[in-house]
Amino acid sequence: MPRTKRTRAKSDDLSSEKEFKRSNSNVIDYMTQIQTTLGIKNAGTEEHKSAILEPVSDTKAREDTIEHTSNTEENGATVGHTSTISVFISDRLLSIEQELCTKLLDITFPPSIQYIYNPLEYASETHAMYVRKYCTGTKKILFVGMNPGPWGMSQTGVPFGEINMVRDWLKISGPVNKPSKEHPDRKVIGFQCTRSEVSGLRLWSLFRDLCEIPENFFRYAYMHNYCPLAFMDDKARNITPAEIKTFQGEGQRILHEACDKSLIDIIQLLKVEIVVGIGNYAEKRAQIAAQTGGLSVQVMVLRHPSPRAVGNQNWNETAKQRLNELELLKYFDKTNTTV
Repeated sequence: MPRTKRTRAKSDDLSSEKEFKRSNSNVIDYMTQIQTTLGIKNAGTEEHKSAILEPVSDTKAREDTIEHTSNTEENGATVGHTSTISVFISDRLLSIEQELCTKLLDITFPPSIQYIYNPLEYASETHAMYVRKYCTGTKKILFVGMNPGPWGMSQTGVPFGEINMVRDWLKISGPVNKPSKEHPDRKVIGFQCTRSEVSGLRLWSLFRDLCEIPENFFRYAYMHNYCPLAFMDDKARNITPAEIKTFQGEGQRILHEACDKSLIDIIQLLKVEIVVGIGNYAEKRAQIAAQTGGLSVQVMVLRHPSPRAVGNQNWNETAKQRLNELELLKYFDKTNTTV
């Protein structure tokens, strides 16, 4: 049976690469300005450049900060000063995601998958806004979803990104472009979309009720998707990675290895202690990633908020009970500032 392969114009790749390099260059320039202000030698610039552009090690995440020592004179004496410059975790996370997207371009998908949306590409502005706003430090808990939904992240670039919750609670909005191949029944119109993703609405509403403001959620936690791609057949039916039963051979291996590697890098980068898979598939992949990477993290599961699941009508209360059973509810208590 013939197989179809995702392709992208070389000019698009070059444009994306230039934009990515420009973003990293801006970070390096900013860090150079800080060095000058603090009287730090320029020799450290290459170390910073390496820390930003290189992916996180397979076995150990880089330190969150880099220390530089310079000598200055105080009262006629030479004194050694150590100053700490924060390496931007958000930009390193975006770099890991960029590397994953590049690897996924090489996969040959089965003919049943006719449309593939990658919101990390066409909704890169709002996605980067989400990462840079809410992932600026280490996290104790990482919630991991499966992949983008058609009316959530596919429209906004934010995991489980139901439009109203993203715009009104997370306070994120901006221009969203189009996927390279778009199904007429699943048009991407960004924040102008009037349809609501029930899963995302349920999930973010839960944490809005518990935390009151987003900062209380992101103090200890972060929301991420295992796979950045959304899949559809020719009738616009959403196909989750768990539903790709005929996805065999090399393609499946590349998909899982690439997404596992990316998840391992992010867990190491954020120094995560607890991974909560939202649904059984995400839990299973998190367990495999933890074993593969030799990570000492706890892997737990929270029932997926999908309205398609049987008996999921009272998901909010069920989820609260589950978080309490897992002893995680305390991290989202809006009255607590420390745990």
